[in-house]
Amino acid sequence: MQALADSTAHKRRTFRKFSYRGVDLEQLLDVSSEQFMEMVSCRARRKFKRGLKRKPMGLIKKLRIAKQTAPEGEKPEVVKTHLRNMIIVPEMIGSIVGVYNGKTFNQVEIKPEMIGHYLGEFSMTYKPVRHGRPGMGATHSSRFIPLK
Repeated sequence: MQALADSTAHKRRTFRKFSYRGVDLEQLLDVSSEQFMEMVSCRARRKFKRGLKRKPMGLIKKLRIAKQTAPEGEKPEVVKTHLRNMIIVPEMIGSIVGVYNGKTFNQVEIKPEMIGHYLGEFSMTYKPVRHGRPGMGATHSSRFIPLK
């Protein structure tokens, strides 16, 4: 019984190493934009091929500056943006972006799993419907409920 307890105590939990389309994270950060363009989906490839305009490049520059000015071991400051159609690239990992949803800026921390997705996918523009909860005017008796 003692040997079984010792063997479980020494066993360390190993975490799965992240890789994007067969390329691990360290290599992904060193990949050129042309090589990364070949890894992403067709829609993203088309967007990169047509060129990043001034606003997306400005967002990437602001994220770079926020990362450089952040103290060691701390999260960078939030960079607000309306660019919901910006595709997440490896350079953005670790940044915090405030993505506008039409009303407020939702803070999104960029993680490696988000590469290749759009920023807008992580900031919902609507409040999900809650079915089964009666509201004002749902029944005739609701007229007599005080409005407090």
